[in-house]
Amino acid sequence: MADLYLKALESERKSLWASCRLKGLAKDTPERVRIAALDGLIRDHKGKK
Repeated sequence: MADLYLKALESERKSLWASCRLKGLAKDTPERVRIAALDGLIRDHKGKK
């Protein structure tokens, strides 16, 4: 069965990361902070399995 929550988190992370790379954003921007938060959510969700 597909884990839709995990797919949504990974999709949001991929799109944010792509835009950050294109714009060349620094580490302390809100987008990069959100990516770090998503990494934590993904890690926690995968740990529950």
